[in-house]
Amino acid sequence: MAGQSRIVASVVVVVLVVAAAGFAVAWRPSIAAVAPPRPDTFDPDIVKRGRDLAAIGNCNTCHTLRGAANYAGGVPVPTSFGTVFSSNITPDAETGIGRWSEEAFVRAMRSGVSRDGHHLYPTFPYDHFTNVSDADDRALYAFLMTREPVHASPPKNELSFPFNYRPLIAGWKLLYLRSADIRPDATKSAEWNRGAYLVEGLAHCGACHTPRNALGAERVNAQFAGGEVDNWHAYALNDASHAPVRWHADALYAYLRHAWHSDHGTARGPMAEVVANLSSVADSDVRAIAVYMADISGAPAPDRTRSAGAVVAQSSPAEAPQANAAGAAIYAAACASCHEGNRPLPYGGVNLALSTAIASPAPRNLINTVLSGVSGVEGEHSPIMPGFAASMDDAQMVALLNYLRARFGKQPAWSDLDKTVRDARASQAVSLAASPDARDAPANPKPGGKP
Repeated sequence: MAGQSRIVASVVVVVLVVAAAGFAVAWRPSIAAVAPPRPDTFDPDIVKRGRDLAAIGNCNTCHTLRGAANYAGGVPVPTSFGTVFSSNITPDAETGIGRWSEEAFVRAMRSGVSRDGHHLYPTFPYDHFTNVSDADDRALYAFLMTREPVHASPPKNELSFPFNYRPLIAGWKLLYLRSADIRPDATKSAEWNRGAYLVEGLAHCGACHTPRNALGAERVNAQFAGGEVDNWHAYALNDASHAPVRWHADALYAYLRHAWHSDHGTARGPMAEVVANLSSVADSDVRAIAVYMADISGAPAPDRTRSAGAVVAQSSPAEAPQANAAGAAIYAAACASCHEGNRPLPYGGVNLALSTAIASPAPRNLINTVLSGVSGVEGEHSPIMPGFAASMDDAQMVALLNYLRARFGKQPAWSDLDKTVRDARASQAVSLAASPDARDAPANPKPGGKP
């Protein structure tokens, strides 16, 4: 009997210790609310700097619902575990962050903990924001606190048990959240180090361009190997890239600055929003991002060391496969005059032999683009293209895509293309139904406006 009592007591002690340890890990105190600070108490220069930082961080994309007020939240972010809705980060005192002190804001950025102490889901990329400096956090806070307050509460997250139990996020943080692991590299230039700081921190490029593991964390051994976001594929930026021509710093800079490059094509989907935001950022920061990304992209595969001219030469009509007459006819009628007609911009498009979308093992980006087209970029002499969702049925779309893949990509046909076309068309219909003003975003419920 005494032995049984000792066993029971031991079990109770173990349970209590585990519970206490779990509580200690998961519990975070609330930080006292403050009176919403007056906008005129912030230094205008710091506010302006915060505006640029918010653009680099692409903050409006995740915190502004298309057609709604800036930064008022409510944007659905699909994950493998359900849908998380972004929060209101305007200075509204009741539904936003108006009663957050700067201390509470910095804790959220670096630890993913709300002012009231609850853990934030890592759809908010605090695993990157740990690298943001004190000064930049202060500028971001000043910028957000000087926005127009908007009274708006996001919908309740749509997560099943146990993912709707926020204390479990503390366990995720124990596994994956590391604080400020970016250090200046004395062997590199100041420009390279600036790019590293931005890419690995506020710009959080890896959040989209890195594949994730079963728990939703970025796979550190596959950084920039490509990921999925909002029904688009975020292309690999490392040596796994399928770009027919290797990216270099000048091409990346031009693409990020002007939303397109003649050897690579046009920014579409979520990347178009990133580029739109970067259009208001200093040249030096965009250049730094390009220099860093080009340097860490790794040695390209041999077939990506060719010049754009050599790649294009291998896609001549004489080399085109003859088996897909239907696809060839659609291409000739709908695409060739712009993509091979040597027409000037904005009606002349990139030669499709240079298209990463066609060379990619995943066809979704190409389908999205053919369905919705390419809109002009404000202030840029960039390509435009009509969408073919209404004029091309699924069978015609499949025939065209197979032709493009064989002639320009020189790759085997994509599998399950019929289903992927149906899924993309359905996503476009949902997006357009929810966003009557949207013209060109087949699967993207977010805005592209500037902060």
